[in-house]
Amino acid sequence: MPVFQQPWAFLLLLCIPVLYLFRKLGIFSAPSFPLILKDWQGEAFEWKSPVRKFASILSTVIFTLGFLCLVVVLAAPVRLQQEKIYTSRGTDIVFVLDTSPSMMARDIAGMSRLDAARQAIVSLVPQTEGTGYGLVAMASEAALVVPPTMDRNEFFVRLATLESGGLGDGTALGSGLSTAVYHLSGAAAPKKCIVLITDGENNSGAIHPETAAQLAKDNNITLYVLGLGTRGTVPLEYVDPVTGKVYSGYIDSQFDSQSLEQIAAIGGGRYFGVESSGTLAEALATIASGEQTVMSFYLKTKEDALYHYFLLISAASFILAWMIRRWYLGVFL
Repeated sequence: MPVFQQPWAFLLLLCIPVLYLFRKLGIFSAPSFPLILKDWQGEAFEWKSPVRKFASILSTVIFTLGFLCLVVVLAAPVRLQQEKIYTSRGTDIVFVLDTSPSMMARDIAGMSRLDAARQAIVSLVPQTEGTGYGLVAMASEAALVVPPTMDRNEFFVRLATLESGGLGDGTALGSGLSTAVYHLSGAAAPKKCIVLITDGENNSGAIHPETAAQLAKDNNITLYVLGLGTRGTVPLEYVDPVTGKVYSGYIDSQFDSQSLEQIAAIGGGRYFGVESSGTLAEALATIASGEQTVMSFYLKTKEDALYHYFLLISAASFILAWMIRRWYLGVFL
C-alpha cells in the first residue's frame, strides 16, 4: 500500500466542491448569450442529442480523474520496502554441474537432466537469503562460471548460459570438485559446501574424484553428491555446440552409484539418488537447510517513488478530455 510523503496536497480536492458551488452561484461561469429561435406561437428550440450529452459528461469525468491523479502526484506517493542488509557472512555453496551430453537425456519430468537441475537451483536460491552461491561447469574439463556471490541476478544469468557439450563429452568429477575446492578454500564464510550434480561415473580428467573429495574435507568443505537420472533406455536430444549437428535417439542410462556414495562419504556429506523433479528439489532443500548458519543483519527501508504512474494517467486524462471537448463538442474553453 502506498504512503504519501506530502498528504497536505489532498486539501486541493476541496477545489472540486468549491468550483461546483461557484458554478451554481454563477461565479467563474463561461459567458453566454441566450439566442431563442421561435415564431410567435411556436415552442423554444432545444438541441436534444443523447450522444453529445454523454460525451460532455464523459469529458467532465475524465478531466476530474486527471485532476485527482495530479493531486496524488503532489502528495508524493511512495512504496516502502524493507530490505535485509547482512553484516555477517552466511554459507557459501558451490554447485558443480555436469554438462556432458548425457545430461540432455529427457527423463526428469519430461525435461533434460541439465534443465531439471537448473530449474531446481533457480527455485532454491531465492529461498536462502544471505547464502552465497557459486557455479562450476564440468564435463571433460572444468571451469568456474561464477564465484560464490550473493548477487542472485548475476548467478541466474550465468547459470542460464550453460550448455551441454561446451567442455567436452566426458565426465571429469575430480577436476570439477578440485576447481570448486580451490575457489572455496580461501573464502571467509563460516560454512562451505559443494553440491555435485552428475549423471555418471568419472571417466576423464587427471584428478581422481576421491582425491578431490579428501581435499574438500581437509579444507572443512562438506561435499554432497546428487546422482541424477533414471536407469534404463531414455530419450536424448542433443545439439553439438561446435558443429551444430543434432543428435536424437535413445541411450542406455546406467551408472554405479556406489562410487558417488563413496565420494560423498569421503567429503563428509551425503549422497542423494534423484529420479524425479520432486526428489531433486527435496534434496537441494535438505542440503540448504542443513548448511544454514546464523547471520546478523539490519533492516533498511527502501522507497520506490510511484508519482510517475499517476502523472502519466493525469496527462493522458487531460489530453483525452480536451480532445473530446474540442474536436467533438466544439468547445474552445
